[in-house]
Amino acid sequence: MEQIEGIVEDIIFCNEDNWYTVCDIRSGRRLITVVGYMPGLAVGETIVVNGHWTVHQDYGEQLKVETYERSLPTTTDSIFRYLSSGIIKGIGEVTAKKIIDRFGEDALRVLQFEPLRLAEIKGISEDKALRIGQAFMEREQIRQIVMFLQKYGVSAAYSLKVWKKFGSESVNEIKKNPYRLTDEDINIGFKIADRVAISLGIDSNSEFRVASGIHYALSKAVQNGHVYLPSDVLVSYTSNLLKVPPEIVENTLSRLIFEESIYVEKNSDEYRVYLAAFYKAEQHVSRKLNILGSTVPQNRVPNLDEVLQRVEAEQNIEFTDEQLEAIRFSATESILVVTGGPGTGKTTLIKGIISLFEKSNMKIVLAAPTGRAAKRMTEATGREAKTIHRLLEMEFSENENIREFKKNERDPIKADVIIIDEASMIDILLMHALLKAIEPGTRLILVGDVDQLPSVGPGRVLSDIIESRCLKTIRLNTIFRQAEESMIVVNAHRINRGEFPELASSHDDFFFIQRNGPQSTAQTILELCTARIPEKFGLDPMKDIQVLSPAKKGDSGVYSMNAALQQSLNPPKAGLKEKSFRGVVFRENDRVMQIRNNYNTSWRLTGENGEVITGEGVFNGDMGIIREIDHDNNYLTVLFDDGKLVEYDFDMLDELEHSYAITVHKSQGSEFPAVVIALSGIPPMLRLRNLLYTAITRARQLVVLVGEIEILKQMVNNITERERFTGLKDKLIGYFC
Repeated sequence: MEQIEGIVEDIIFCNEDNWYTVCDIRSGRRLITVVGYMPGLAVGETIVVNGHWTVHQDYGEQLKVETYERSLPTTTDSIFRYLSSGIIKGIGEVTAKKIIDRFGEDALRVLQFEPLRLAEIKGISEDKALRIGQAFMEREQIRQIVMFLQKYGVSAAYSLKVWKKFGSESVNEIKKNPYRLTDEDINIGFKIADRVAISLGIDSNSEFRVASGIHYALSKAVQNGHVYLPSDVLVSYTSNLLKVPPEIVENTLSRLIFEESIYVEKNSDEYRVYLAAFYKAEQHVSRKLNILGSTVPQNRVPNLDEVLQRVEAEQNIEFTDEQLEAIRFSATESILVVTGGPGTGKTTLIKGIISLFEKSNMKIVLAAPTGRAAKRMTEATGREAKTIHRLLEMEFSENENIREFKKNERDPIKADVIIIDEASMIDILLMHALLKAIEPGTRLILVGDVDQLPSVGPGRVLSDIIESRCLKTIRLNTIFRQAEESMIVVNAHRINRGEFPELASSHDDFFFIQRNGPQSTAQTILELCTARIPEKFGLDPMKDIQVLSPAKKGDSGVYSMNAALQQSLNPPKAGLKEKSFRGVVFRENDRVMQIRNNYNTSWRLTGENGEVITGEGVFNGDMGIIREIDHDNNYLTVLFDDGKLVEYDFDMLDELEHSYAITVHKSQGSEFPAVVIALSGIPPMLRLRNLLYTAITRARQLVVLVGEIEILKQMVNNITERERFTGLKDKLIGYFC
């Protein structure tokens, strides 16, 4: 390996996604071409590179970098070239010359320690001086964390995430606890974090390492929908992960329980191990539901039968016996749960309940877990519905680095009735936050389809509540006559009962197209979305047709289908700006989806009266369109379906994916005019009845299944659900009984 020190003369190429750089450095009289992963390199910097010589067939001899170190330039000429390179936001060639003319070789020291002195230069205000100083310091902090982590094989992209989370304390925080690298918002694999930890001198059998492994195992379980892990499962997993004896894991587990950083409870012959937040959430949800359920509602509904007759007359409808029972219980019960499949009148019921309480002059609040679901609720009822996060007025505490809700026990939601739609999507932490903000005496009505997939987040809240039999629950089974004419509704119920769907029908809203293999399936889906469905049904492929696939990988999986659909529906053309990020091209007008919760991303939207509303928080599953890509300022703008306008810095693009095709899990709470469902290349573990049922019930007008008849049969017959470890049902029974 050879070591060379030199000054960066020219950046020939730099891939901003992975920082692969080709540059020329001046070392004495030699000009050397250097290639490798070198984040944030700038002309004028001095670098020391270690690497091996290679010969490129076109470009000749090059030094391939293994490691490198950087130092800031020291001469006025090199400082000028460094500043004028555009590496520091707010400084171009003209401003760089002014800074050099004023401060000479002292320029970088002024930028770092006395940035306000830049205001001595004509044309630079104090505000701009501070912004330039901050940009310079941020670049230095990023450089430090990148240089620190590159020794352990951590890429620059992940280093930027570390810096975003910890800022100037990044290196210190990782040295204190390298396992913070596995946090969800950084998401480096445990093995890499473990390698960093061991390199920093942490013993492989140390309690600190084992404790981190236990926390990681429980966090990984939460990401898979579990609220706890049985102790034997946890010990076995952690032991295998860390390659340490099970007794060492058990000893550390006992200490963590004693310190109350994790909780354990005994249930029958099983010991359940929880992260503290999830144990407390389950405890609070069960206790608060008991308090709310046993409290008499604040306001009565006088002359209930007479009001019900008026509601039916005004809405020109005759409620079914099930709906009437639900409406009556909504008037008398503090908590009511309503579940039912498509076509059973859940929306009609909600409208009836709203009308009932409005006639009694009660304040009603409507909400749903996602933006799309809230928008649908608004359209169906004619009343404003908010996301639960907006209802709770979520905010981000920068000092604490945690999300907070303004609405809680101290400042509860002011309402007589709270109606939540799509309640099957509520996870245990969101339910915990919601119940904290509801006062005893307020009516809570939860409406959802319990037969759909459970929430993306941990728990199976609606199922646990219903299965506990502790709260008044009405199941709507009657399919309305109009819905009976839809094969979407008919087949959804057939599948839910374990019956094969009717495929030979005169109806034109439900089709199955036999194709053998993922490649043939993908090609047919592409033809359907780009030509056949738009031509036959007059639907807009960019707005009305949604491809669903249970799988992410493979020819008919989400990733491949998105690339093919983007190429057909939104191809490159003059005037459409693009941004390439980690091998994916984002283009203006692309359909995209937020793929993780980001509680501190700012958004703005225009209200009904033209007022601008601002807030924070974009959530897993939110969908929208790329409206603008701004290369000058390194961001793109997404307009989400609920009207939120969000700016994404280019280094945040790992939070977005294309949404021409999405997984069935990501489609929960959404509804589309037409869905095309891929039934090929599906892993056995995803061939589930409730997954197929959920996919079909996302469509309003048209369902087209494309793939293998055998997989369709397997999914219909497979009643198995992916197991989730949750304790809410048992806790509810304990509190109520």
